[in-house]
Amino acid sequence: MKEIFIGLLAIASISAALALIIELAGAYIANYGEKHILVNNKKDLVVEGGNPLLFSLMSKNIFIPSACGGKGTCTYCKVKIHEGAGPVLPTETPYLDKDEMKDNIRLSCQVKVKEDMKIEIPEDLFLIREFRSVVEKTEDLTPTNKGITLRITSPEDGILFKPGQYVQLQVPPFKLSKTSEFRAYSIASNADDTTHVQLVITKVENGIVSTYVHDYLKEGDEVTIRGPFGDFFLRDSQRDILFIATGSGLAPVMSMLYQIEGEEIKRKTTLFFGDRKPHDLYFQDQLIYWQKSIVNFTFIPTLSRAVEEDSWNGEKGRVTTLIHKHIPDNTPLDVYICGAPPMVESCAKVLRQKGIPASNVFYDKFE
Repeated sequence: MKEIFIGLLAIASISAALALIIELAGAYIANYGEKHILVNNKKDLVVEGGNPLLFSLMSKNIFIPSACGGKGTCTYCKVKIHEGAGPVLPTETPYLDKDEMKDNIRLSCQVKVKEDMKIEIPEDLFLIREFRSVVEKTEDLTPTNKGITLRITSPEDGILFKPGQYVQLQVPPFKLSKTSEFRAYSIASNADDTTHVQLVITKVENGIVSTYVHDYLKEGDEVTIRGPFGDFFLRDSQRDILFIATGSGLAPVMSMLYQIEGEEIKRKTTLFFGDRKPHDLYFQDQLIYWQKSIVNFTFIPTLSRAVEEDSWNGEKGRVTTLIHKHIPDNTPLDVYICGAPPMVESCAKVLRQKGIPASNVFYDKFE
């Protein structure tokens, strides 16, 4: 017994020593000091070294698109790094093709600022702003989707965005996270209202931001958003419009439909909206209203798990079934798809089989 006790004591002592070494290494060996980031050969930023480039730029009010909160999964935060990035990391290689690596494209959330850097970003990212807001309304849209309406309090001129774009919503530390976290959510509201933003947030198991919104966020709370981001918006053409959405992917489509209504766009417009059960459908009153108020607009919902007890008389199956059923081959269309990556990819495949050019298909994958 004495030998076991001595052995355990030795292990504990070694563990404590290793922890101390790691702590000292973090404080001294990994103390990179101040570093310079030269942006587009004209803006010199001085930042504390050792942090991911994404967050270093954020600390200087330069907001790079990111949907996953810097976890390295959405691939939106790519930037060109001319100097100071070091070798491509294993966490980056699955998301970078050969041409991107040759062109010095990197994931800004994975590259840490250990040396002075020279980077290149699109000029329009300098226009991205941070907004203070108050939660004006929360509502349970479905058992898993919550709608929140934010009133912009600062800057006073509000937010300007293109229907279809998204913002990053930041939540404070709580029991699931010791640090503030952010995720990307598409704007569902009318772009003409610059003082409000409506978001639809699906509760994800162990999702930090979605859990906070569903379980902790209250009306009257103050939250920060950044944006707008994204190139998912209505293109100007004479072709008919097809929207395809599932789950919270309906949010940006709603914003674009407000635009179609407001601008009195008369192009034939169809929305395929898919989910599982009747209680998963939301915004139905507004969509049914638009069928009467928007010229040439048709709304077709479909359910993949409807049973007899649901008394569902509408379409059944996945949204790909609706494409097969309602879209003739080689139809001149602009198609906008929004939802989970597998749905987006399966729809894109069917559309290719239907002869719809890839250049006419636009999408937003919800990670």
